[in-house]
Amino acid sequence: MINLKGRSVSKQVASEPGKTILDIALKNDVDWGFSCTRGTCARCRCLITEGLDQLAKPTDEEFDRLEPEELEEGFRLGCQAIVKSEGSITAVNKTYF
Repeated sequence: MINLKGRSVSKQVASEPGKTILDIALKNDVDWGFSCTRGTCARCRCLITEGLDQLAKPTDEEFDRLEPEELEEGFRLGCQAIVKSEGSITAVNKTYF
């Protein structure tokens, strides 16, 4: 299961390995901030508070857009963070603006 906390909508939804956090949020009508879906705008930035190990490793786009400290704290880009396995994940949309 994935707990998604958008700007005003929070939902618990089924995990979908191979999909990004952003894909899953949009499919389930969670109001997730985003603009580009390519990892360049960082509007889909989110904090993973549970289940970071259920996600694929950060992409080059994430290393380019997020500070090392942010990655260490559990921040990811929703459009780049791919669910790799079943498990409990909690993602909170934390856009910069």
